Amino acid sequence: MPLDDLRKKIDEIDAKIVALLNERYQTVIEVGRRKKNSLGAIYVPEREKIVFEKVAALNQGPMTQTTLKAVYREIMSGALALEHPLNIAYLGPEGSFTHLAAVSKFGHSVAYVPKGNIDDIFADVHNGRADYGCVPVENSTEGVVSHTLDIFVNSDAKICAEINLRVHHSLLSKFPMKSIRKLYSHVQSLSQCRAWISEYLPDVEIHECSSNSRAAATAAEEPDSAAIAGCFAGEIYGLNVLAQNIEDNPNNTTRFLVLGNQMPLPTGNDKTSICFAIKDRVGVLYDALLPFKNEGITLTMIESRPSKVQNWEYYFFIDLLGHIEDEKVKRAIEYLRPQTQALRVLGSYPCGDEAI
Repeated sequence: MPLDDLRKKIDEIDAKIVALLNERYQTVIEVGRRKKNSLGAIYVPEREKIVFEKVAALNQGPMTQTTLKAVYREIMSGALALEHPLNIAYLGPEGSFTHLAAVSKFGHSVAYVPKGNIDDIFADVHNGRADYGCVPVENSTEGVVSHTLDIFVNSDAKICAEINLRVHHSLLSKFPMKSIRKLYSHVQSLSQCRAWISEYLPDVEIHECSSNSRAAATAAEEPDSAAIAGCFAGEIYGLNVLAQNIEDNPNNTTRFLVLGNQMPLPTGNDKTSICFAIKDRVGVLYDALLPFKNEGITLTMIESRPSKVQNWEYYFFIDLLGHIEDEKVKRAIEYLRPQTQALRVLGSYPCGDEAI
């Protein structure tokens, strides 16, 4: 087929795609009306997971599943914006990895509000200033974000989704690498890229920043300077990518939580997070974990935090595979409850795939 005819065929296909998208969005508007009348949640993580799985099963190629998911992420983002103008609070500043994680979950059609600390995100969700919040909770190399866990103790926010974001660092600058004299980044990122810096920028003047986003903003203003941050920050602050994936550990992943006021329904591939307080005594943790072993439930995270009320009393945080509505999960938690001073289910939500 001649090239002009192929291009004409693409134009015809594009016209069909646009028409079908608008037909989909007309249906979305009606769904939004029904949700509003029934006071249903606008963002439904369990429905999102089902849609992604269905379209993935329909894909026969040559389009990759990653491309398909990215396209549908934005289609569904547009649908959310049509149903209700969502506000998503995240740990800023703009261009942070938390910002990137939020965009990977909600797409580009909703509004994002950067916050200076994790406390403010919880508060905004609680007070209704934000529909949802995005906070970091765990890194594969650095461990848990203890402050996030601590806030859950006194917060009524629910975990309604999780995001697993592969953390890739890049060297960003407006100048060629040979002219770089100053390097800005967060202390953790500097540590995670130590070997690369030693090999390629051994003589630069290193400056620690409060965040990688702040580092990118500084590098955008100062001559002969560069930042180590994600490519997302480079796009926002107008920096060129001089080198990608410069982290020493290529498998570095951060887990983020989406905070809301809802409990998603079971999908068959779910995770439940709980926290509970127990008094210190011999064998107490063994007794607390035994119900999960007896029910054959897999635990994916166990962390302890001091209660901050009385010495040697602790809160334990557990992530387990299964939904709170699963019978075996119900039985395990009900067996555990009398052994605790307090127990809260923080959320049951679909297990997160790696973010696109």
